[in-house]
Amino acid sequence: MGVSGPIRVVIAKPGLDGHDRGAKVIARALRDAGMEVIYTGLHQTPEQIVDTAIQEDADAIGLSILSGAHNTLFARVLELLRERDAEDIKVFGGGIIPEDDIAPLKAQGVAEIFTPGAPTGDVVEWVRSHVGSVAA
Repeated sequence: MGVSGPIRVVIAKPGLDGHDRGAKVIARALRDAGMEVIYTGLHQTPEQIVDTAIQEDADAIGLSILSGAHNTLFARVLELLRERDAEDIKVFGGGIIPEDDIAPLKAQGVAEIFTPGAPTGDVVEWVRSHVGSVAA
């Protein structure tokens, strides 16, 4: 994945959270930076997100979570990627995630967490530096 062509990123809103403004802002910023972005829409299950990432040959999954279910939903996405032998797909996320939860999420395998107010340029630069053939 990511051997040639633009970086491909799935942006997803897992769970019951219905607020997707931030996800759309990040999707647009990544797209404007030359990446291919697949936005899954609201209310996606971890299974749907992982299926989409594999079908779309994605290099990364960006999860936007505001509902407080980040520990459960991130863990399930990572578990499914392991089960599907797709651990090369990097997972990053953002949203309302308490500082105390960031280190445990990273220990589970989440590559990066962006909290509210993170500049879109920081997200774009992180993806460029850590995802796809550039990071390989």
